[in-house]
Amino acid sequence: MAGDEVLVFVDGRAVRVPAGASAVAALVLAGQLCTRRSVSGEARFALCGMGQCQECRVTIDGKPHRLACQVRCHSGMSIQTGDGGPA
Repeated sequence: MAGDEVLVFVDGRAVRVPAGASAVAALVLAGQLCTRRSVSGEARFALCGMGQCQECRVTIDGKPHRLACQVRCHSGMSIQTGDGGPA
């Protein structure tokens, strides 16, 4: 049904997203534009949107290294980024 939303949690923060949205879309809606930090501390985020670059790797429902661009949101989903804050 058009207009349906699901509630997901991005780094513990509740965010409503359209049903069927990708996990990376949930990150954008949450204002979390950093999925992880590089070894030098630089913020990283989704680049290609099709799973090739693997820059969107996050932990989803306790499973690490999931590609946020390839996973659809479901109600109660927990998305944890590797953003340790400013380097």
